[in-house]
Amino acid sequence: MDIFEFDFMRRAFLVGLLLALIIPCVGVVMVFKRMSMVGDALSHSSLAGVAVGLLFGFNPVLGAIGASLVAAMGIEAIRKRIPRYSEMAIAIVLSAGIGLAGVLSGFVQSAAGFSSFLFGSIVAITDLELGIVVTIATLVLLTFLLLYKELFYIAYDEQAARIAGVPVRAVNTLLTLLTAATVSIAARTVGALVVSSLMVVPAACAMTVAKSYRQTVTWSVVFGIFSMLAGLTLSYYARLRPGGTIVLVGIACLLLLQVGVRLAGWIRRRARRGIAVPETAEGGDSVAG
Repeated sequence: MDIFEFDFMRRAFLVGLLLALIIPCVGVVMVFKRMSMVGDALSHSSLAGVAVGLLFGFNPVLGAIGASLVAAMGIEAIRKRIPRYSEMAIAIVLSAGIGLAGVLSGFVQSAAGFSSFLFGSIVAITDLELGIVVTIATLVLLTFLLLYKELFYIAYDEQAARIAGVPVRAVNTLLTLLTAATVSIAARTVGALVVSSLMVVPAACAMTVAKSYRQTVTWSVVFGIFSMLAGLTLSYYARLRPGGTIVLVGIACLLLLQVGVRLAGWIRRRARRGIAVPETAEGGDSVAG
């Protein structure tokens, strides 16, 4: 059966492709800033917004976006107060988000609606949610391209970026807000429990093969798109959860890359020592270097 025969699968692939373009871009910057866990903090905080939306009868995605934005501003505020221990901001917001989501979820009558945000429901995207994804994806991609140099400087060294005249505080705030919006819509599609993996795993794959920041961003997007499309296809035919399948495909890519890099290194070391890898000659004999 053709996977694109159904409208919900065509919609799922469109949303997945948009997310695979923007999540790795944000993820690379966060990984280089040593803030890779920010996705966890924002995604868990978004669950509190989901609960509020379900309780008061409006679209939970809007609630998730609102809660993620508040959590993002909280992270930035705490980081400014204690710059030496900025990673503590992520732990504080993560704890607050989990606690608030846990309390509010007890008042939600639709347990199925709330759980769909835990593991994602990319095949059940509505027209409104599709419009939100397209809008946020466009904003994130345009911002990333326009502020490419500024984000590059900040990702490597905020102090040097400040000396170079980059408005570090403004760019950091904008980046955190865009990350919050990205995480909130990704929580609806792939699940709040796995969204941070989509930010980190493609970046980790890219860092295995890339030799520069630009290559890291490019390869991260490539691995993100491959994991998304392969995961959606596999989940459809094998009847698996899309979010978890996408992440596991990414993990499999990372493991294969690590094995490949080690194997390539072993071959290079043998070549340097003047020991050629055995090859089969035309006559069937092995040729030793």
